[in-house]
Amino acid sequence: MNESAPRSPAASVTDLATAAASDVATNAGSTCRIDPRHVRSLLGALSPRFTVTALAECVSTSTVLLERAAQGAPSGSVLVADRQTGGRGRRGRSWLSTPEASLTFSLLWCFDGGVARLAGLSLAVGLAVARGLANSGVGGVGLKWPNDILLEGGKVGGILVDLDTAATSTRAVIGIGLNLQLPPDGNEEFLHRPAALAQVMAPVPDRQLLLAQLLTDLAEIMDRFEDGGFAALRNDWQAYHVWQGRQVRLLDGVLVDRQGLCLGADSDGALLLQTEAGIERCLSGDVSLRAA
Repeated sequence: MNESAPRSPAASVTDLATAAASDVATNAGSTCRIDPRHVRSLLGALSPRFTVTALAECVSTSTVLLERAAQGAPSGSVLVADRQTGGRGRRGRSWLSTPEASLTFSLLWCFDGGVARLAGLSLAVGLAVARGLANSGVGGVGLKWPNDILLEGGKVGGILVDLDTAATSTRAVIGIGLNLQLPPDGNEEFLHRPAALAQVMAPVPDRQLLLAQLLTDLAEIMDRFEDGGFAALRNDWQAYHVWQGRQVRLLDGVLVDRQGLCLGADSDGALLLQTEAGIERCLSGDVSLRAA
């Protein structure tokens, strides 16, 4: 956990907008459209907990941040890119991005203890993103186990968590991608119907304002996760879970692994499914969830 500043409650987008109005930092003379100084001003009291770096282009923000973490980058390091040419999604799928159409960034967060303490971390991150979007005025946001962000039934964002365990701590590089505009048709990587913020609001939030709000909510949720694990967040996550109490199928690739009534997530983030055999737990990150 980043200990460089006291914990603060998550601010609303209104608070951040007030800060933005008093800050006239621009990105003049830079090829990157996100200005870390401006993002820091929007973070206010939380600013010391984050180190924000912006790139005009990279292959993958998570790949670059993993390299920087190995070189000693501190907890709270954030890397945001205007353009991502080879971003990584679940099961090796790609997540491409452009400054006009998306927000893609990665966050390094360090936790005390081993990887076993981090069960359910990707679900906790999903909760933070959902709350950040809601605090930015986006309505209709939902979550799908294990790491999809949904908007009106389509996939508006995704999460990928990479873990690196040291002797007494674990580093998590949390990659987050959000669609501001709908991606072009014909991309074979779209295994789910895509969605975008532009479908439900106009104009879409400024990316710097949105990034600051997401980091604000991430800080609060990561603190709660550090203190109590996913169990402390489970009820909040369930409130966003769009398939709670619905009949679903679990797919392993294209094959139906099992089906039943979705009971949501267990205290460690495992998916709970009521089947003919009883309540079953699913832990595999490679199993996809579909409506029955």
